[in-house]
Amino acid sequence: MSTSHTQHSKFSVIDRPGGTVAYEVAGDGPLIVCVPGMGDLRSSYRFVAPLWASAGYRVALTDLRGHGDSSATFDEYGDEATAGDITALIEKLGGPAIIVGNSLAPGSAVLVAAARPELVAGLVLVGPFVRPATLSTLQRLAFRVMMAPSWARMSWTSYLPKLYAGRKPTDFAEHRAQVSAALKRRGYAKAFSLTTHTSHEAAAAVLPSVNAPTLVVMGERDPDFPDPAAEARWIGAQLNGTTLMVPEAGHYPQAQRPDLVAPAVEAFADQVTARA
Repeated sequence: MSTSHTQHSKFSVIDRPGGTVAYEVAGDGPLIVCVPGMGDLRSSYRFVAPLWASAGYRVALTDLRGHGDSSATFDEYGDEATAGDITALIEKLGGPAIIVGNSLAPGSAVLVAAARPELVAGLVLVGPFVRPATLSTLQRLAFRVMMAPSWARMSWTSYLPKLYAGRKPTDFAEHRAQVSAALKRRGYAKAFSLTTHTSHEAAAAVLPSVNAPTLVVMGERDPDFPDPAAEARWIGAQLNGTTLMVPEAGHYPQAQRPDLVAPAVEAFADQVTARA
């Protein structure tokens, strides 16, 4: 075990080609693996993870490669690389697992569910990107420029309040400062910038082959989607899943409305693990 300098908790690592991926585990019981979105930290799940652990689940929080306490020395970032990391973590901890993924991470989660269905008991897709965003060439270029390594940290931390449309956690300022500090370290802004290049095309291609029980969780005010409810319905239909629209929440409902998200995910977990 090592001591985290970015998230004030102890963590372990798994060795992956090109670096290490950080994770921490609490609780006993069926496995829930929580994966944050790009630019974020595993502490994104700080409000809900303890509740799931106390309800009888073994909850693993992991950082994306190039983020938080994971290495920023990898050659590859994005959906496919993260899917490999999630697979390795479940194999190490002993699955199957319910994968809870936010933002970018749902694309990786569906890749795992398609390639290794025996490792996936269920999917909880939060503010999910599982297909390429509908952006014009000009919009894509502007985003690429905004997320260039030289100013990615400033751009991202300036944009975060918008992503937290609706209620903000009481410790939002502290969390935002931790995100900024994590990106300030040598190599991490570049890793984050490279992560933003993922297209989610691979995830979209495998959606028809995913059979895992699925819960889609979407903030009603998520600014990353022109119509959050329509996107949630579309994903739910593709995966034969159910949807939860979260009021007063943007892109991070697990941190903005844990009072609604935690019990909904617990009920879903109880159902798919036959633990009513």
